[in-house]
This record gives sequence, C-alpha cells and structure tokens, in this order.
Amino acid sequence: MRGLLIAQYFGAFNDNAWKMMIFTLATRPLIQRFAPGTEQYDHETQVVATLAMLVFLIPMTLVSLPAGLLSDRVSKRSVILAMKTVELVLMASAAAVLWWNPQGVVLPMVILGLMGAQSALFSPAKYGILPEILPHEKLSMGNGLLEMWTMLAIIVGTGLGPMMLMLDAGGDKPHLTWIAPAGLIALSVVGLVAALAVPRVPVGTQQRLTLGQTIGGAWRAMSADRTLGLAVIGSVLFWSIFSLLGQDILVYAKTLLDDDSAEGLIRSWIHNEEILTGVPSAFFGIGLACGAVLAGRLSESKVEFGLIPLGGLLFGGVTMLVGLIEPQLTMTTVLMIFLGASAGLLVVPINSTIQWRAPADQRGAVIALANVFTLGAMIIGSLSALGLSVVFSSGTILLISAAIVLVCTAWSLWLLPAALVRLVLVLLTHTFYRLKVIGRTHVPEQGGALLVPNHVTFVDGLFILASMDRPVRFIVDATYYNKWWVRPFMHSLGAIPISASGGPRVVLRALRQAGQYLDEGHLVCIFAEGQLSRTGTLMPFRRGMERIAKGRDVPIIPVHLDRIWGSIFSHKGGRFVTKLPERVPYPVTVSFGEHLPSSTPAWQVRTAIQLLGTEAWSQRRADRPPLHRSYIKVARRRPWAFGFGEMNRPRVRRISALAGAIAMSRKLHRHWANQQRVGILLPPSIAAATVNLSAVLAGRTSVNLNYTAGAAAMNSAAKQAGLTTVVTSRAFLEKAKLDLPASVHALFVEDIAGTIRTGDRLTALLAALFAPARLIEKMAGATRKPRLDDELTIIFSSGSTGEPKGVVITHYNVDSNVEAVAQIFHAERGDKMLGILPLFHSFGYMTTWLGLNHGIGIVFHPNPLDAAAIGELVESRRITFAIATPTFLNLFMRRIAPGAFGSLRIMLTGAEKLPQCLADAFEEHFGIRPIEGYGATECSPVITTSTLDVRYEGIFQAGSRRGSVGMPLPGVSIRIVDPDTDEELPPGEAGMLLVKGPNIMAGYLGRDDLTQQVMRDGWYVTGDIARVDDDGFLYITDRLSRFSKIGGEMVPHGRVEETLHEAASLTIPTFAVTAVPDEKKGERLIVVHTYDPKKIPDLVKHLLDSGLPNLFIPRADQFIKVDALPMLGTGKLDLRELKKIAAESQNPHPEGVSP
Repeated sequence: MRGLLIAQYFGAFNDNAWKMMIFTLATRPLIQRFAPGTEQYDHETQVVATLAMLVFLIPMTLVSLPAGLLSDRVSKRSVILAMKTVELVLMASAAAVLWWNPQGVVLPMVILGLMGAQSALFSPAKYGILPEILPHEKLSMGNGLLEMWTMLAIIVGTGLGPMMLMLDAGGDKPHLTWIAPAGLIALSVVGLVAALAVPRVPVGTQQRLTLGQTIGGAWRAMSADRTLGLAVIGSVLFWSIFSLLGQDILVYAKTLLDDDSAEGLIRSWIHNEEILTGVPSAFFGIGLACGAVLAGRLSESKVEFGLIPLGGLLFGGVTMLVGLIEPQLTMTTVLMIFLGASAGLLVVPINSTIQWRAPADQRGAVIALANVFTLGAMIIGSLSALGLSVVFSSGTILLISAAIVLVCTAWSLWLLPAALVRLVLVLLTHTFYRLKVIGRTHVPEQGGALLVPNHVTFVDGLFILASMDRPVRFIVDATYYNKWWVRPFMHSLGAIPISASGGPRVVLRALRQAGQYLDEGHLVCIFAEGQLSRTGTLMPFRRGMERIAKGRDVPIIPVHLDRIWGSIFSHKGGRFVTKLPERVPYPVTVSFGEHLPSSTPAWQVRTAIQLLGTEAWSQRRADRPPLHRSYIKVARRRPWAFGFGEMNRPRVRRISALAGAIAMSRKLHRHWANQQRVGILLPPSIAAATVNLSAVLAGRTSVNLNYTAGAAAMNSAAKQAGLTTVVTSRAFLEKAKLDLPASVHALFVEDIAGTIRTGDRLTALLAALFAPARLIEKMAGATRKPRLDDELTIIFSSGSTGEPKGVVITHYNVDSNVEAVAQIFHAERGDKMLGILPLFHSFGYMTTWLGLNHGIGIVFHPNPLDAAAIGELVESRRITFAIATPTFLNLFMRRIAPGAFGSLRIMLTGAEKLPQCLADAFEEHFGIRPIEGYGATECSPVITTSTLDVRYEGIFQAGSRRGSVGMPLPGVSIRIVDPDTDEELPPGEAGMLLVKGPNIMAGYLGRDDLTQQVMRDGWYVTGDIARVDDDGFLYITDRLSRFSKIGGEMVPHGRVEETLHEAASLTIPTFAVTAVPDEKKGERLIVVHTYDPKKIPDLVKHLLDSGLPNLFIPRADQFIKVDALPMLGTGKLDLRELKKIAAESQNPHPEGVSP
C-alpha cells in the first residue's frame, strides 16, 4: 500500500503542477491586456481554465474504456509500472519543450493531453488493485489514505506549480522557464521506484473479451446492482460539480486579488499574485485530504455509505455560504477547508462502494466505465462553468452549484432512504455511543446469512446495521412496525413484520418470506428470544430461527450485543428512555461469531451467543477501574447517603466510610510496609469492611481468615499466604475463644482506632471528598498504580474435603462478578443489604463490593445464627435484600416473626442446595419465596443466579424455576459435558459442569498443579454434575465427589438426602448421605442423621414407595445416629468429618447404628 501511495502522490503532483504551470503561462498575456476583476479578464481566464481542463479531460475520457479492458486483462501492478514509466517520459518531454520554446503554449497543452491519457490508463489499475491488496475491513481506510495523499499532492502541486516558475521572473528570464518541469523528472523517478513495491496480483480475468463485450458487461453489472449503479451516479454528479467549482474557484481567487484589503495577512506574506491564485484551491485540497481521512476513520472497517448524505449536505451548505457572503481571501481559505472536508466525506464512500460492489473479474471495466461517465460529467462541468461565466458572476455560480448539490442529495435520499438511516447511525455511534465491533469478517460480503443476536434494547437493530456495510432485513414485531413514526424507517430497511397475535398462519408467512430473502442472497436478522430482555439475562430461544434456516444452504451467524443494558433504550430499572444515560459516549460492543450450519438447533446457537458474551466481556478491561476507584466515585456522587450500619452503630455515610478506610490505612501503613499480603480476622461488621477497604486502597492483598475452620486450617492458610500480621479485634477473639497462629503478629482494631485523631479524620475526609484517586492511594501506602489484574484477595476453601486451598482472586474477577450480579439485581435508591455472611466466604466478600460500588447500604451483623437480632435489624432498618445459606433460613423461620421480613423484596440463597420443601415453607411463613444462586470460590463466586420475575401488562419473563439455580450471569458461559469423553451434552442430559468467564480465578496459591487439574482451555471444571433445560436454566444434581458408584450406576447423595427430607416432612437438615467401600457392589450408602431411630424402618418403606431406584435406597441398618450433623461455619456440610463418622461406624462395634 505504501508504494502505491507514494507513486500516486508524485503522479498527482506532476499532473497538477504542470497544469498550473500551463495556466500561469497562458494567463500572463491576459494580465497585460486586461485589469484583474474586470468582466473581460474573468471571461478570458475562464476560457483558459476551461481549455486546459478540456485538453486534460478529453484524452482521459477517450482512453478510459480501453484502460478498463487493459486493467482486467493484465496484472494491475504491471499497468501501474508501465504508466509510471510513461509519466517519466512525458515529464522529460515537458522540460525539453519549454527549453526549446519557453513562451509556447500549444506543445505544453499536447503534453497535458497525453498526461490525461496516462492518468486514464493508471486510474482503473490504482483503484482496482485496492480490494486485491487490502482486506475488506480496510478498504474505506485505504481509499481515505489514497484520497488524502492525492489531495496533498494536488495542494502542493497546485501551490508549487506557479512558484516553480519564479526562476524566470514572471517571464523576464525565459531561458530559465524549462527548469520548473525539469524538477518534475526527479519526482517521476521517485514514483517509479516506489511503484516497484506494489504487491504482485493475479490477472483479473482470463477471458479475452472485445471492448464492446467489456463495456456491455460493466454496464450490466451496474444495472444489476442498484447500490453500485447509484454509487456511479453519485460519482458522476460529484465530479461534474467539482469540475464546475474548481474552475470557478480559480476565477474567484483572481477576483480577490484586486482588493488590497481582501488578502490581508496572506498578501503581506506572498507578493506574487500568480502564487496567490492557487491559495483557495490549495486550502480546498487540505480540507479534502482531512475529509478523506475522517471518512476512513468514521467508516472504520466497513464501507459506510451513510456518509454520502452527510457530505452532500455539508458540501452544498458551505458552497451556498461562500456564494452568499462572498468573503475576502482569508475567510475564503477557511471556508475552502470546510468545503474540501465535505467533499472528502463524499468521495471516499462513493469510491469504496464502487470498488466493493464491482464484480472482481470486471472491477477494472466497471471503474473504467464509471470514469468515462465521470470524465464526461467533468467536461460538462467545465463547459458549464464557461457558459455560466458569460451571464453570472463567480459568486452566483457558487450559489447555483450549491442548489444543484442540495437537490441531488435530496434525490439520493429519496432513491436510497437507507442512507438516511445509516447517516443517523454514523452520527449516533460517533457522538452518544462508542461502537466496538469484533468479528465483522464473519459476515459474508455477499450471499445470504441468518443473523441471530441477543435482544436487549429497542435499538439493537441499529447497532447491528452500524457494525457492517451490508443491508439487513430484520424480522420485527408488527406492533412496532406499524407505528406511524417507525413504519417509514422499517420500510426503507426492508424489514419483515411478524405478529404472534395473528395466529400460526401469519407467523409462518413471515418466516417463509424471511427464508425467500435468504435464498435471494440477503442478510436476515431474527431476535430469537422473541422479546426484549427485561431481566438482564439471555432469554429462552424460540424455534422460529430453526424453521427459517431448515433445509437452506446458508450460515447462521451468532451475534452478541454487550454493554447496552443500562443505556436509555434498555429496560434496566424497569424504565425505558425516561432515564439519564450512565455515561456519554456510551460504549457498545457488537460481536459476530463464526458460521454455524443451518441445521444448528436453537440451544447451540444460544450457547454460541453466550460464549460471545464471555469473550466480549474482556473488552471491558480498558474501561474498568480497580474496585476501590469505583467506590470513590460512588461515594462522591452521593456522599451523605447510607453506607454501613450495624446493631450498635445505625448509620455510617458513604463518604465517612471512605474517609474511615483512608485514616485506617494510614495508621496501618507502617505495619504493612514490607508486606503484600495482609491477614484479617474479623466477623461481618463495619470494622471488617473498613479494614478490607483500607487494604485495597493501600495496594495490599487481603486474606480474610476462616475462624470457623479450626486452628489447623487457620494455621495452614496463614502459612500458605506468608502472613506476618493479622488485623483482628480483642473483643472478637475473647468472645469466639480463638487463638491466632503463632507465626503472626496481631494488630487490634481497637488500638488502631484509638490512635486516629481529629486531624487525621479531617485530613482523611478532605481526601475522600476532593483528592485524586492516585493521591488517596499514595496516602494509604500504595507503592504503584493499581491494575485490574492485581491480586485483590485470597480466599481459602472451607477444607470440607481436604486441606484448605488458597484461591487467588483479582480486581477483574470480582469487578466482573459485581457488575454482572448488579445487571441481574438492579439496585433501587434506598436499598439496603443484610450482611451476615463472613468476608472469608467468597459470597460475603463479593456482596460487600456489590453494596459498595452500586450504592446499596449494608447492615452487618457478626453472628448469622443470632436469628432474633437479625429479624430486628431487617425490620428496623427496612432491609430489602438479604443473602443467606439455606441452613440459616431454617433458623429464621423458627425464631423470626413473619412481619419482620416485610421490607424484603429479594431473599437470595447460595453455598448449598435449597430444598424445595424449605423454599415452600419459607414462602408460607414470610410471604416471600427465596430464590437460589450457584457459585464456587474459584468463580468469585457467582456462576448462575435466579432473579425476580418480570410481570406487567402483556409481559411475563420468568427469573427463576423450581429446583433451578437460575441462568448464567452476563459474561459467564457454561457447558455440560460427559465426564468421561468431554463431549458436550444437549439440554436435559446431566454431566460435568464447566464454566468460562471473566470471574474465573487467577489460580490456586502456590499450586500450579491443582490449577492445571481444574482448568481446561480456559474452562473451569466445577466438579459438579448438572443439567440445563431447553430454556437455559441450570439444575445442580450434586458434586461428582458426592456420587457413589454402586453396581455400575452413579447414585447422587444429594437426591437421596432430598427424598429423605421429603419423606420425613422435614425442612431442617436432618440427614446427610455419604458412602463407604463395599466388596460386592463397590460402595455402600451410609446415612448420618439426627432423626428418631425408631422411625427409620418406616422411612425406608416411604423411600421404596417414592419411586427412587432400589440402588438409591440405603438399608435401614446403614443409618447412623449423631447428636448434630457436622457443619462448617459457612453453613455447608463438613464432608470430611461426615466420611470420618461413616468410616468409624464400620468397625466391629459400631455406635449409633440403628437395629
């Protein structure tokens, strides 16, 4: 590309420099005969300008058609090299002619005509080679660069042409006139050498067609493709006006020279009026070069014909302005820049469209035929300029030109109304939105394809249109299609109305019509969800897309629209349009996936779109700040709003919470000076949140120790993390009767708080209110600027199945999880969250940041088992959002009055399976049904979640299903595979659950071997057995480790436990199933319980009647009575202790075995 640009630059320079030399030489006698500004002078100079233009254009026109034939029959690179050689010969001839006769005009005109012919032969090759050496997505930018360098050459050539004649002193030294064209010889040599770097390309066609056949083929190609034909017409109109204006501007510039006040500063710089003549044209060229580059950038990686009406309107408007006000020279040059820029916005998309739409084997012929039409129009423009100059002044001619441009623009919009839609898209996507497109090359340049995107806003179709240059036919709900203010746009886009209320016949007719358009080679887009998502998740897919694609040889292209949930056109917060944009420009990412066969079922297309969403989330990295910087913005936006609260401290404002963390971090800095990881041992409380926030501000990695896991697990965590200090509380240690690991030094929050003086608090408050985030970090002790991939925290697993593993979580992991959860559960002003989950628990840690960064106040309570106090807090503080484990729900039902939870609108559970009998009982007791989520510490932690149903007139979207843990979070993909073969399983079949997303951990602390075991090509292997239904809801069967292989069959412990509880009509965890080795069947089920042993035989009979397979039913003598089930502090079953109890029960004298 670079060689072509250099060759074109010097070629265009020589053309224009030589043309200006001839114009200058020809007008010298006129200055002596007529005074500048008189009618005679204007007319005579117009005649000279027209003559020069015609001499250049007529040969160019005559040679253009053979040039197209040559361009298709011979390699375009060979044509380029040959024409650069001809150019060198012509420049040498020009120097020789002026050396022989410095004052002659006839022979220089002949050379100018030959240069026109050379340019005609060069043009199809230079434009036709662009699509062959550039990918489609760079075609507009390539045209923009070509036009920019061409215009720069025109500018410099137009300006330097007269200047190069200065050596002959205005004709007083004619023996020096030849030196000017001699300089052009050296430039031709440079251009020829540069052309050698143009890549080799094959011959366009092997067919040996006659000139008539070539012309006929090009004409048929233009006639068959309406867009191509209109682009050629646009080119003809543009260049005819351009030619008319070009001559008129030259004459207009001459008229400015007789007014001494007109040139002002410019005349004081340049005293040679011959040089001043080219100033307006030069500035026009500068503007055109800028406009060409701007057009390339606005087009991005597509051909954007929506710029054509924009360029036309600006071109006509500026031309009219010049004609109306007839400004002096200085103002004229300014307006010429804007006029040129508008011309650049026109010419780049027109040229790109012709190159793009022309058939590859006829591209040279089409460009050549278009050149003939264009050159003919330029001749007409030149003759029109000459004819109009007899009657009108140059200013009036400008007004006439402006009127023609505006009429032509209006006519083009009438012919191609989609261009107006694209113009709106160009303006929107470069002002209010910032559009990023991924995988555009997956959309075929021609031929039919079915686009299947997710549906989030009413303007999704516009974002898809703005992402590509091909027209798309959208299948649109007839309710919206038929609105009077929408219908004209829908009609111009060729949309297909569909009405579900019209019955199956109407729907089938619309689907058949869509299929016909696919057969005809159109792009068709169907929103397979059938409605806008109002829950923030990807909705279930309907089967219309399958019916359209069935039996057709067209690809299905999955499309994902990211980040537009939250725009004013989405239903975030239950409102549409009637909300302020969250930011301007609003970022939007459109991702196109790889082709899927037409036989692909809907669930696989949905999975592909989900995976595109996961990949698109990585594009957010550039925009997302570290977590604490988001909180700084939130705190400053509403500084006096509720931030934290607890039983003995009802209200801490957001800005006070931030200031407290700053003050705390400054006091902790000297203790943390040489430590990257810092330990924290505190229950859910304001102090715990403050210390964790302090650690993040200071650039430290927090390690919240699990105080319920026992001394051994705590010692192991401290050793693995390399902790030397732990921030804790004396009161907490005494009350919980905890001993710290001997290897760490304790820092007590009571002591640190006592050292914070009034001046410290004031400094921290001022910093919280006004200081830049980087200054706050430095005050807190951060040694470098934070990055999104920095370690945020290390969360140790509960150790329920072995030694605790340290899970390294980054800012990016938690931030993505927080943002995704916030998309599902939209925070309302005044929302408060119950904070009873400990911060050593990944769920508790993430939800703390959820509250901080989304303006949800958090009310802490240190003991989740203190149900009475929790009920009082929820009622008195009007808490709306509670998160707990199912174990805690049982406590709440037993000890909290129903009315205490009256303010709750969301009760979310996780960490363990929610039995449906417990959900039913909770709903019956409190009047609110708990919904269930699912996650893992390694996933920061949420993977899927249920949400609230959306229900209002005409709309119902289910946010949950009985027994399901919901749908994947935005940005998270799940896959169900066969545990043995890794083959992906269809909906309804249970298998191993794999997860992929931005929330996946950085790895296990110091255990790359374990990390590699659970990661497969970016997918995290959860170890859980699950299934997905047809609509995308996930159901967890059990952990693979909680399956027993009995007689060759996989028996899920969780299902047995659930059936036991249902048979006993219990909601309180009473039974826990595990297994021990068995010589005959491989394993044998053991049930550890707190049930009445006398009722066990009857319970087993109930199991036999429940429909469970016999292998799933434990024997009555395998029930082990214990005082309490082994539980972890998080509410999970302690599986390691459970297996230990079962193993001990198998000795010769087992205790507690029911007879």
